[in-house]
Amino acid sequence: MKTVSRLIRQAGGAKLALDGSADSRVFDWMPAITAAPVIGPPSYGLGDWRTSGTNTPPPSPTSAPVLGPLINCGALHRGALDPSAYCETPVYPPDICPNMIAAQAKLVYQLNKYYNERCQSRKAAIAKTIREVCKVVSDVLKEVEVQEPRFISSLSEIDARYEGMEVISPNEFEVVLYLNQMGVFNFVDDGSLPGCAVLKLSDGRKRSMSLWVEFITASGYLSARKIRSRFQTLVAQAVDKCSYRDVVKMVADTSEVKLRIRERYVVKITPAFKCTGIWPRSAAQWPMPHIPWPGPNRVAEVKAEGFNLLSKECYSLTGKQSSAESDAWVLQFGEAENRLLMGGCRKKCLSILKTLRDRHLELPGQPLDNYHMKTLLLYECEKHPRESDWDESCLGDRLNGILLQLISCLQCRRCPHYFLPNLDLFQGKPHSSLEAAAKQTWRLAREILTNAKSLDKL
Repeated sequence: MKTVSRLIRQAGGAKLALDGSADSRVFDWMPAITAAPVIGPPSYGLGDWRTSGTNTPPPSPTSAPVLGPLINCGALHRGALDPSAYCETPVYPPDICPNMIAAQAKLVYQLNKYYNERCQSRKAAIAKTIREVCKVVSDVLKEVEVQEPRFISSLSEIDARYEGMEVISPNEFEVVLYLNQMGVFNFVDDGSLPGCAVLKLSDGRKRSMSLWVEFITASGYLSARKIRSRFQTLVAQAVDKCSYRDVVKMVADTSEVKLRIRERYVVKITPAFKCTGIWPRSAAQWPMPHIPWPGPNRVAEVKAEGFNLLSKECYSLTGKQSSAESDAWVLQFGEAENRLLMGGCRKKCLSILKTLRDRHLELPGQPLDNYHMKTLLLYECEKHPRESDWDESCLGDRLNGILLQLISCLQCRRCPHYFLPNLDLFQGKPHSSLEAAAKQTWRLAREILTNAKSLDKL
């Protein structure tokens, strides 16, 4: 433990007080985090280094001496970075090398144990819940289809996985209902609506040719709001008729379609269009040319996978009044993101992050959800582009790096979307809840950093 404390001081982060001394009993966390180079100054945002034009990402939190190769922590600043700060081969002072390697191996062992026990248990419980929830949702959607054949249920089980089902938390889910025929509309994405786009008639004369003619505004936009409103009415009627009407009811006071099942689960059903073979202009900066991850073949696969346009409330448009903005569709890249996380220990790392969030970061104000964890994991992939960085033996380093970056984002009150960096995933979150999440995340990171066996109790 003294070695850990000495390394922190060498990096300029003595205030972190990871050694369990008297300083750590007084939890003066904000100055400690601000002063710690392993996390980065509050002015240093996630997206900054991607646009700096350098060939090397800045050191990630896990590159600090406590966790991995010794680097020049002074390189962690906005602007040009010194490539000499990086070593292809980890270099440790002789007196600490055995201790550090042993500590890393112990952490990986404990994380694998945590994955096999806590994460697998979580997965099994969620899989059971999904089967129960999907029975109810499928029954409701069948009733919707009877009333309105244009809303055809796309919820189907493929290889023990329900297509279109997204887990928000163990008790909250989203089902994406894919709609047919988007062909007569142009996809308009000029960046004026962060995280959103509009669908406009390619030719006013084709209005009557659209399957969704009554949802087209006078200006020629296909209104996400109008489709959602109609769908909400249909679902409300279907709930009263379905065979599960005693255990399911609509959630009021929202323009979105939400069901409460058995008073325990909330399921959002979102109409959507699937867009393949095109890529939005607002995400055109991805991938950055100077960042080696992902490789060109994977980039081609991701762009071919495309994205979805969702009819849902967009927090980035709160207070917007123009017709085009209120009728906008929300961009979603779920399948593309999943494809990027293939290989190495990436998915295992995400599973551990989700489990930690569910057990310790489910806080008032809902500051964090699983998508924040997924986003930070994608950024970590850019900081560590080599496949060897995602070997099982690096699991502890990657996890700690993401947790420390999460603290930095919570401090800055900003978490940029991976594909759409102008979209802040923390927008609209109460500052008090973000601060509470930063404190709790720091407690978690400190526990894992200083005592791997603490995972037995987390």
